[in-house]
Amino acid sequence: MSTRQQNERKFEQWQDLPHGGRRYWIDVASRSGWKVRYIKEVAPNELTLRFYQEVYNEIGEMIEVHHKYPVDLGHRKV
Repeated sequence: MSTRQQNERKFEQWQDLPHGGRRYWIDVASRSGWKVRYIKEVAPNELTLRFYQEVYNEIGEMIEVHHKYPVDLGHRKV
C-alpha cells in the first residue's frame, strides 16, 4: 500500500476529491508528440480505487482511455 508521501513523490500533480480521497496524475510525452496521462484515484486512507491512463494525440485531443485497475478493460477509443 502506498502512503501519501510516496504518491506525492511519484506523481507530479494531485487534486483533493470531495469524499476525502485524492486524484494523482503524471504526464509522459512520447517521441512522436503524443502524451499519456497516468491517473490514480485513492480513498482517504490512500487505498487505490482506480488506476487508468488517458492517451492524447499530437494536438492534445484525448483519443483513448485504458482502465487498468480494479479491472483491466483494455483500450477504449473515445
